[in-house]
Amino acid sequence: MLRLTWVQPEDLIGHELRQAAQDGRAPAAVAAVAARWRAAGGSEAPPRAGASPQPASRYLRLLAGDLLDELADLPSGLADDEPTDLGAIKSLCPEWPSPVGTAPPAPDRIEAGLLQTGRPEDDCLEDGRLEAAWLGRAVGCLLGKPVEKLPLDGIRQLARATGNWPLNGYFTALGVPGELAARYPWNRRSAATSLAENIDGMPEDDDLDYPLLNLLLLQRHGKGFTTTDVARLWLDELPAGRAFTAERVAYRNLLDGVEPPRTARHRNPFREWIGALIRADVHGWTNPGDPAGAAEQAHRDATLTHTAGGVHAAMFGAAVIATAAGGGRPDVHACLRAGLTVVPPRSRLARAVREAVRLAHEHHDFATVVDRLHALHAGTHWVHAVPNTALIAAALTHADGDFTGAVCRAVSGGWDTDSNGATVGGVAALLAGSPAALPERWTAPLKNRLATSVGDFNGVGFDALARLTRTTRLEASRP
Repeated sequence: MLRLTWVQPEDLIGHELRQAAQDGRAPAAVAAVAARWRAAGGSEAPPRAGASPQPASRYLRLLAGDLLDELADLPSGLADDEPTDLGAIKSLCPEWPSPVGTAPPAPDRIEAGLLQTGRPEDDCLEDGRLEAAWLGRAVGCLLGKPVEKLPLDGIRQLARATGNWPLNGYFTALGVPGELAARYPWNRRSAATSLAENIDGMPEDDDLDYPLLNLLLLQRHGKGFTTTDVARLWLDELPAGRAFTAERVAYRNLLDGVEPPRTARHRNPFREWIGALIRADVHGWTNPGDPAGAAEQAHRDATLTHTAGGVHAAMFGAAVIATAAGGGRPDVHACLRAGLTVVPPRSRLARAVREAVRLAHEHHDFATVVDRLHALHAGTHWVHAVPNTALIAAALTHADGDFTGAVCRAVSGGWDTDSNGATVGGVAALLAGSPAALPERWTAPLKNRLATSVGDFNGVGFDALARLTRTTRLEASRP
């Protein structure tokens, strides 16, 4: 029996009820919808997977669709503090950064293939930093892949069982007692390719697929791309089975004739989850030192699939990364501060990030920070953007930007382990400055090889991706 994940109406309604409560829609109206659903025999949302084990009756499926539409018509009580519109976001950000103008390369140099930033040594330096960023993103993702979806206690017990706690290296199944392995099974899709004993290059993951897609986006449309351009690219280049949660719903909406930005709202209870954040890196890499430009690019990308907090997380991530990619070697704390300048200060995301940074400064033991974050965000789904972005900020702060410390803290904190590891790894590696600054025990197993189903990238090396990212940035700056 095929149970397609993340799109069945009977599986979406529970998530939409939770989303409605979180974004402040009329409590009495939301409670009435929930009562009707339960009275009809409807079930709660699947707690960790994307589909319930058994399909609902035709009646329940139709009812779920009607209730999803009814919930979507209820206005958010947080809309004034958490807008999705870019102009409204900017109006709420008193420290919105000034735009940074960059002169485009001369057309004759582009046509001749001379896409240098200036001196050859400068190009080598930029390529090295970008290669480190790609590698760091891959390492952090790979570290988190086998424990994705596991509860926090399971991650801690599996690491302790193999002498890898505090977390300091890739997970391994060697030495894990059978009873513990049965209680906390590795992620089914990842176990064969992401444990220390079987890593052979970087396996495919959506956390790396989306940066590749965004390179294609900038190559084809430049920095002035529209949200509709993102949609067309996905339909051309992204296999539907490689999209998840909000991205899969938006993809389905496109095929049903729903146009952006309504694709982010129509029967999409995942619109404040982490998906837009994992697409932010290229927007930061191609706007070095320009957090405003990076955030605006991320906004046009994110609004295909996300609203409010989901969009804010992408803008925050892009601004952090752009600051890390700029000149002057800023520290990680300055990068995080820059990220907050593009997020409405009274939003849930801004408040969560500020609290996470405070906790990271106050507590020496990062496990204490994690426990506090999990208590603060209890009841929020493990893929939601707000707690995951808070954990990202806490990990970077507590490790003071150190690469190994940051990725291990991010993954050991649970929730969306591979995505958090990827984002943190990319930032910390960019600050480290070169592939040589990353411990070889992390990067050697990747064998300079990335697996993907996007375009012609399968098997590409991270050094080649760095050069392509630099040339894409320059080409995308053409008027």
